Amino acid sequence: MSTDTGTGTDTDRPEFERVDWDDHERSRFALRGKTVALLVALAALLVTYVYHINIASLPTWVPYVFPWDATDIEWLFALSLVFAGFFVVAPLVSNPRLTRLYWRRLTRSRLAVVAFGYLAFFVFVGLAGPTLADWLNLGVNPDPRAYVPISQPPVGVGVDQYELPFCAGSVTDGQCYGTTLHPLGTTASGDDVLLWLVDGTNIALQIALITSMLLVPLATAVGTLAAYFGGWVDELLMRYVDIQQVIPAFFVFLVAQYFYGGSLFLFILVFGLFNWGGVARLVRSEALQRTEEEYVLAARSVGSGHLRVVTRHLVPNVSNTVLTAVTLQIPTLLVVEATLSYLGFVPGGARTWGNLIALGLRGFPQYWWVVAPPVVVLFLTVVAFNVVGDALRDVLDPRGGEGT
Repeated sequence: MSTDTGTGTDTDRPEFERVDWDDHERSRFALRGKTVALLVALAALLVTYVYHINIASLPTWVPYVFPWDATDIEWLFALSLVFAGFFVVAPLVSNPRLTRLYWRRLTRSRLAVVAFGYLAFFVFVGLAGPTLADWLNLGVNPDPRAYVPISQPPVGVGVDQYELPFCAGSVTDGQCYGTTLHPLGTTASGDDVLLWLVDGTNIALQIALITSMLLVPLATAVGTLAAYFGGWVDELLMRYVDIQQVIPAFFVFLVAQYFYGGSLFLFILVFGLFNWGGVARLVRSEALQRTEEEYVLAARSVGSGHLRVVTRHLVPNVSNTVLTAVTLQIPTLLVVEATLSYLGFVPGGARTWGNLIALGLRGFPQYWWVVAPPVVVLFLTVVAFNVVGDALRDVLDPRGGEGT
């Protein structure tokens, strides 16, 4: 690792890869502090969950009862946020020098910056959107006597007033125009399209984070163990990966939904547990190179145990490969979910982008404004993840050519 000479070039900065992480631990106390903080967060989440299933269901007149309705997916989402905060956000915050290096590399590509900004907005809407929508009463008419706004056009768009049961906006020359109460229009059942998009963004973020939380440890463990031990361990683990890739998670989901019924929870579970083979192969390939590095050989020569070598030297140094691979896998998951929703394998009651597309196509092209927004949002999200994933290869890999 080179030292900072103040020239501002990337070669003068510490690289994230090819380092011995033991040399960068501030102290044993710092390590324990981070571990304790994670355990406290997990314990708090567990206590909240126990409260939810044992106390929150009691009648509201019972003291200290604060009822709320949280689904299993929302609890897994909360758990995934804890892990994302400790293993992705916290390292970046605690090492601003390295974070600035990554950002400088990312800004070499304007397209990557735009895509990153879009994904930041995607995450914000996915996290805060539903709460803000409820607070702002998005799509809710304050007049209780108002009709259900069936198939209302978006703002600035006019349709023949006789094609609608009634017009919630203004009528000019026989044309019904949209109202700001429903800026993107409504569906044939009167659902606000913008509100549905916000809810769909929340579900898309849940799919991305929860499946990542499931597949990352599995792929990392299999890839690093196969590379480190080699021999029959490598052969056994890679043969399982071969079998997993021969029988895609898509078909596993189709079979599972036949027995258990289609649901978002089943989709997330199946794709999180049976869709990590490709990532494991990339991790194994990277870990094979790391096993021959001097710091790994030195650790083994001084008698460090297998577990310590793998967890302290191999896993941190293949994390870049894992992050890049998962970022590129998320858009595939979103497209598959939308496809399954369109085909009816995910319950229509789930307010996903795919279900909105399926609903909009029933009235297409007459009511085009129902299908157009989710298609555009899904397209932009998939493209943004792919662009950022490709950019991360250069940002996180110090061997990617300088000056590219």
